[in-house]
Amino acid sequence: MVKRLIATALVCLPALAAAQALPPEIAASGTLKVAIVPNYPPMEFKDPATGRLTGFDVDLGEALARKLGIALAWQETSFDQMMPALATGRVDAILSGMTDLPTRHDTAGFVDYLRSGPQFFVRKAREAEFKDMASLCGRSVGASRRTSFPREIAAWSDAHCGGNPIKFVGTEGSADARTQLRQGRIDAAVQGNETLPYVMGLEPGAYVAVGTPIALQFTGVALPAKATGLQQAVAGALDALIADGTYRALLAKWQLGDNAVDKATLNAGK
Repeated sequence: MVKRLIATALVCLPALAAAQALPPEIAASGTLKVAIVPNYPPMEFKDPATGRLTGFDVDLGEALARKLGIALAWQETSFDQMMPALATGRVDAILSGMTDLPTRHDTAGFVDYLRSGPQFFVRKAREAEFKDMASLCGRSVGASRRTSFPREIAAWSDAHCGGNPIKFVGTEGSADARTQLRQGRIDAAVQGNETLPYVMGLEPGAYVAVGTPIALQFTGVALPAKATGLQQAVAGALDALIADGTYRALLAKWQLGDNAVDKATLNAGK
């Protein structure tokens, strides 16, 4: 019994330290204002039956809040407005499948909680045309223009396609890319490999992945760049969730087990 109590106490220590590290204004209000764009399942989306926010990020955010002893006030916004809202203080954090990129570090510090990578995929009906990644050279490939995917697709094409480069087609998000793929307007699409198992589960037999991810990315909770205390508090809460098994349980719930991190890191995106 004593050993069990000691083990429980050791698991709780990171959460207690995280809560104590909260900035005074956050601790006083008891609420963290968090920006979210609910259009990226399984990370965040609206439950079709209830209209309520759901997804891995929502579950993770609520779990982090419990460790910190505060509440979350989700604020739905557009992708383009998230970083300005963080910079001006309209929100305290962004938890919405946001990639930790060095170009964002002037505005935000990232507590990284997921690792993933952009993945090529095609319609199952055309699988025979794409036996390997080299078969994508010279083809039209769509991906959200608002992500890092265009740059990463271009880098992969430059490295592997020589004089027969991929023809990139910018889309208005991953859903638009899949629509264009179904309509035959593009040959292949790219989105984060953290979303593909979920998407394929919604449309069984519709898509097939090609090759392996073309880059490594970290997804993080974006917090104001100068709010180092808040960053450390959230990192401590994440480590506590990893230690007590909650993090792994949430990953399993949303089919994200392959995207786990071993511990919280700050600004690990390259």
